[in-house]
Amino acid sequence: MLIALHKQARTTPAVRAEIAASSEPVAVLARRFNVTEMTIRKWKSRESVYDRPHTAHRLQTTLTPAQEAVAVELRRTLRLPLDDLLVVVREFLNEAVSRSGLDRCLRRHGVSRLADLEPRQVAPSHKAFKAYEPGYLHVDVKYLPQMADEPRRRYLFVAIDRATRWVFVAIKPNRTAKAATAFLAALHRACPCKIQRLLTDNGKEFTDRLFASRERQPSGHHEFDLLCQTLGIEHRLTPPRRPQTNGMVERFNGRIADVLNTHRFHDAEDLASTLTRYVRLYNQQFPQSVLQGKTPMQTMNQWYTTHPDLFHRKPYDQTGLDN
Repeated sequence: MLIALHKQARTTPAVRAEIAASSEPVAVLARRFNVTEMTIRKWKSRESVYDRPHTAHRLQTTLTPAQEAVAVELRRTLRLPLDDLLVVVREFLNEAVSRSGLDRCLRRHGVSRLADLEPRQVAPSHKAFKAYEPGYLHVDVKYLPQMADEPRRRYLFVAIDRATRWVFVAIKPNRTAKAATAFLAALHRACPCKIQRLLTDNGKEFTDRLFASRERQPSGHHEFDLLCQTLGIEHRLTPPRRPQTNGMVERFNGRIADVLNTHRFHDAEDLASTLTRYVRLYNQQFPQSVLQGKTPMQTMNQWYTTHPDLFHRKPYDQTGLDN
C-alpha cells in the first residue's frame, strides 16, 4: 500500500503500531520517539495507524440541496454565465450565496464550463478516395527553398498515382506552361501504366479553362491541355478554392516539406540528390497502410500481374525523379 506521509511527520505506521501496543508510560514513549505526549495518547486511542482523510465531512455552503439542484438546472437549460446565474440565484433562491460558493457548486455537479454543455459536434468523416485502377494521377507544384548557389528559387512538380501511390517528381526553374508540359512529357515516358486521367488545380501552368465562365474565354491552345489531348489523357481540374480535392498529392507535398525542414542542404545539387533518394525510398521501401502494407512498386507490380492491359511496359525500379 502506498502511503503519503506529511513531510514533517515524525511517526510512521510501524512506529504508531509500536506505540499502540506498548504498555510503557506516555512520558517514556514521548521521549523515545521524540514526540509530544499528546501524540502518544492520540495513537494509543486510535484503532488505525493511518492518517484520517482531511476532506471536510460537511460542505460549507449556503445553498440547500434543493437550491443547488435548481441552480444547476438553470445552468444546463439557460446556459447562463456565472455572473448572470449569480444574479438570478440571489434574487430568487438565496440572497446570501457568494460567487465563489456558486462556482464550487457548479464544479461539484460538472457544469462549470459552458462549453461542456453544448452538444458535441461530430467531426465530418473524410470520405476515402474512390477505388481507381492505375492511370489516374494527381499533379501539383511545390516551391523549393532557394539555395546559395541559385539566382532564384526552383519548383518541384509532383505526380502521384491514385491506385498505387507511385510518385514521380521533377525540378523545374519556373512554373510556366512550358515547364508543366515538359514535366508531363517526362511523366508519360517514366510511368509504367497508361495514364488515363490527370487531376490538377487551375494554375496558369496547367490550363486557361478556369476563365470559361468569366469575361475571359479559354484559348484552346494551352500547351498542357494540347499535350494531354495528343497523349489521350483526360485532364480534370479541381474546383476553385478547393485544394482538398487534390489532397492526395498535397499530403505527399507535406512529406517533402518534412524532408526540407529536417535537412540542411549545401547547394542545389545536394537538395536534388536528397529528393532523389527520398522518392526512391518512398516508391521502393516505404510500406503504406492504405496499400495493405505494400510499397508503391510492389502494388504496381501486383496490378501488372493481374491487369497487364493497363500498362504499356512492365514496371521496374526507378528513381521517380527527372531533372
